[in-house]
Amino acid sequence: MTLLMNGTSTLTSSVTNIIESGFWIWIGEKEYFVPFSDYPSFKKATIDQILSMQIISPNQMRWEALDIDIELSSLSNPEHFPLHFIE
Repeated sequence: MTLLMNGTSTLTSSVTNIIESGFWIWIGEKEYFVPFSDYPSFKKATIDQILSMQIISPNQMRWEALDIDIELSSLSNPEHFPLHFIE
């Protein structure tokens, strides 16, 4: 059977808190911390830009205005992703 249309996403997400060192995002049933030290492009972003997160797959978020994509696995297991973003 082939589906002609994609289904509606049931994955919920939101930015739950922004502090001086980073921000927390809630994806599905888990909360993740995004530190500005690892993702410096967010440090100069506006609150509206940070809040404009989109889920583009079950494991990937996108901030269109900032041209930033982050995979959940890099937040869950940062030790497996030693490379850091450069401004």
